[in-house]
Amino acid sequence: MQKPRSLKESSIVVMVTCPGNKNAEKIALSLTKKKLAACVNIISGIKSIYRWKGKVEEASENLMIIKSKKRLLTKIIQEVRLNHPYQVPEIISFPIAGGLQEYLQWLAKETGE
Repeated sequence: MQKPRSLKESSIVVMVTCPGNKNAEKIALSLTKKKLAACVNIISGIKSIYRWKGKVEEASENLMIIKSKKRLLTKIIQEVRLNHPYQVPEIISFPIAGGLQEYLQWLAKETGE
């Protein structure tokens, strides 16, 4: 029998950039309503400089910081792609290495664990 994973081992942060507040809010609301995320922070006014199709581009974007569970990442990616205007949106995740136990318990509860 496999040992259950600790809350911190199964918790993740997902970062997504997108243009405009309306896009970010639509995605954030969708993720939280569907219990794919416990919380989404939206940071407005970031400047992104990136390479796209062989050229250096600049864009004003919003950064979403999504707190969720590793087991939901595939569904998060599907939901973001469904609601995101970019052909290839930035969707990257990081494991949560530690944190306040009560917060991690809340995160687990709000994502259906």
